[in-house]
Amino acid sequence: MKLVFATHNQNKFLEVKKLMPDPITLLSLNDISCFDEIPETGHTLEENAKIKADHVTEKYNIPCFADDTGLLVDALDGRPGVHSARYAGPQKKDGDNIAKLLLELKGQADRRAHFKTVIALNLGNEKLLFKGKVEGHITNEPQGTGGFGYDPIFRPVGYPETFAQLPINIKNKIGHRGKAIEQLINYLQTNQHVTK
Repeated sequence: MKLVFATHNQNKFLEVKKLMPDPITLLSLNDISCFDEIPETGHTLEENAKIKADHVTEKYNIPCFADDTGLLVDALDGRPGVHSARYAGPQKKDGDNIAKLLLELKGQADRRAHFKTVIALNLGNEKLLFKGKVEGHITNEPQGTGGFGYDPIFRPVGYPETFAQLPINIKNKIGHRGKAIEQLINYLQTNQHVTK
């Protein structure tokens, strides 16, 4: 089956594509010639994921899913949260976002945080949500060159490395997006939309 992942983020798309079983042909927004900057006007990750999925469904009438991910830092009352991608401004630069976050946490002993991903799936008349979460800590400085977003400063519980240092297969297995995608795939397989 063909399934659109409603994202323009090529790093995110490639990460998710590696998780998809063979019967699913994963398409990006670019693949369906959707170059719209879909407004993320929701107040929650759930709302933003639904907005993006609904935009594609209504305009292209094709099965799709969208995700929204946030980094929630305990000492910052859950910020950057729903504003994670644009934390340092509308330019959505990973380096700027990381620099702002580290500055706000300077001298802070409590560096607990978690990533949360929400996936909204639109498939025929079905609209479903899948969620994934991973607990961790914010490092004092960026470490590693892999991944994207806040990966260089997020160290998951039980690992000495940041997400940017871990191999992609480990990150996908323990990470927030990987957990949500696993639920999505299980749903598709269980409901015989795709074969195992």
